[in-house]
Amino acid sequence: MLLRLGGWSLLESAQTFLGGYGVAAALDRGFLAGQPLVGLGWLAVAAAAVVAGGAATHRVFHRLADLVEPLRDGLVRRVVGSALSSAVAGRGGRTGHAALSRLTHQTEAARDGFAGLVMVTRSFVFTTAGVVVGLATLAPALLLVVLPPLAAGLVLFIAALRPMAARQQDFLRTDEELAARIGSDVAGLRDIVACGAEARAADAAGELIDAQTRAARALARWAAVRTLALGLAGQAPVVLLLAAAPWLRARGVTAGELLGALTYLTQALLPALNTLMTGLGTAGTRLLVILDRLTGPDEPPEPGSSTAPAVRAVEQDAAAGAVEQNAAAPAPDPDPAPDPGPRSRGAVTAPAGPRPRTPGPRQPAPQQGTPTEPGAAAPSLELRSLSFSYGPGATPVIDGLDLLVEPGEHLAVVGPSGIGKSTLFGLVAGLLEPDRGTLLIGGAPVHRPDRDPSAARRALIPQEAYVFGGSLRDNLLYLCPGGAPTPDVEAAVRAVGLDGVVRGLGGLDARIDPAALSQGERQLVALARAYVAPARLVLLDEATCHLDPAAEARAERAFADRPGTLLVIAHRLSSARRADRVLVLDGVSATAGRHEELLERSPTYRDLVGQWHPQAG
Repeated sequence: MLLRLGGWSLLESAQTFLGGYGVAAALDRGFLAGQPLVGLGWLAVAAAAVVAGGAATHRVFHRLADLVEPLRDGLVRRVVGSALSSAVAGRGGRTGHAALSRLTHQTEAARDGFAGLVMVTRSFVFTTAGVVVGLATLAPALLLVVLPPLAAGLVLFIAALRPMAARQQDFLRTDEELAARIGSDVAGLRDIVACGAEARAADAAGELIDAQTRAARALARWAAVRTLALGLAGQAPVVLLLAAAPWLRARGVTAGELLGALTYLTQALLPALNTLMTGLGTAGTRLLVILDRLTGPDEPPEPGSSTAPAVRAVEQDAAAGAVEQNAAAPAPDPDPAPDPGPRSRGAVTAPAGPRPRTPGPRQPAPQQGTPTEPGAAAPSLELRSLSFSYGPGATPVIDGLDLLVEPGEHLAVVGPSGIGKSTLFGLVAGLLEPDRGTLLIGGAPVHRPDRDPSAARRALIPQEAYVFGGSLRDNLLYLCPGGAPTPDVEAAVRAVGLDGVVRGLGGLDARIDPAALSQGERQLVALARAYVAPARLVLLDEATCHLDPAAEARAERAFADRPGTLLVIAHRLSSARRADRVLVLDGVSATAGRHEELLERSPTYRDLVGQWHPQAG
């Protein structure tokens, strides 16, 4: 196969030889000798060589397919084998999308890139051979002028290849990191705003933009070296040939031979050099990157594993807000779905204290230096005529709601889907601003987390838990800017039932891939994170919906025994029965009471209880 490719390429190089030699012979033996027909004949020979070279190039492409397609088939087999191995090992969720991309875009790009490199390298080698043989045939003295700058330019280009490839890889890496960071920030925009981390997120993105700019400038500098090498190897011989023309003429080089040499340089060597340096300098580096991904480790890189320190600082700064919001779903609150019924909620829910509990030791709360001082009392929650709607002309989702939650109370919130439960939690967390009314936590008004010095007193855990690439310990301390002792972290892990996951991952300092965790495991990480946090008001917005009933009961009991006030959006009957009180939202009124009381007083609650299946509760 390679011999056939070389054979057709050799025929193609004959075109290069005859192109310059034919021009020289046409001038010396024809036009300057007074025989124009002879000159035209030599030009016809050069033209016929061009036609023959085109036919050879056509055959080269056929032979090229025999060389390139086996490479593509081998890459496809490797990708398929890797994907199957990952699926058998239980990593299909992590590698499925990567395997699809590798089978389609990346393998095709590798095939095209390899074919292009073979073509430009082959063309340069045989073109240069034709030029050298042609110059030696015309006049060996021509080689003394042409070869030194050609060799110097090639040496400079080859020396620049490795650093140029490194700069190309740096540019691609920073470009990917910037794209990943922007995508992460857009997906977690609500989380960033909720935590008051806009400035730090902008700084982190700015640092990546600066890094990409530096990489682009470094790449541009090496591209300038490539241009210099091209000028030295391809254009300097032309200038030297013209400058040395009197010297060459004195040594018997004819005008036709000089013109033939110029034809070799300008019509054959310079285009081949330009194509070679462009192909190896850009396409070659990209091919190396793609081949490295296709033939490298099967495991995809951990998201954020190469993130700059400033990017990780955003996550630490966001922790100071102590409000966890759904980073994977930046869409508005799912609760305000269209509701054909009225939303008048003027009924007042009477305050009630927490139900007496069985005496026993409570889990010690972690001690961190945050706005919530160690050992601070659980805050009360008070809503006075609170109203909120998603737009000036929209029907209120929360309308005139009065509610008092005592310090240390465990309140479950229930209601039909879309009734406003998550909206209520968003208001309490400070993510939404009420249209009317007052909302107080511990007697202080609630503001947006980035403008509220007491934001660390509350933590909202959404249904879709936010887990980022990094160590498990980093994830668990996300809401603890001052850190936490290892015993406190381990206590939180045991309390919510995350200990099995920790053992499976390899300990608290093991690096985790969020995509490798199930939804339930991510929820356990988020619950343990809130448990170890200094917040004394915890809002669980269906934060246990992906856990089985036993795991959900363990997590809720852990938070109920933890110092602080707990609000839970219940999606199982057992969650409501475990609470001190239940708040029922039905779109017309709001009613609060204990489970047994509401079964008698609230038709909506009776309907909800009837819809809960025993195995789910």
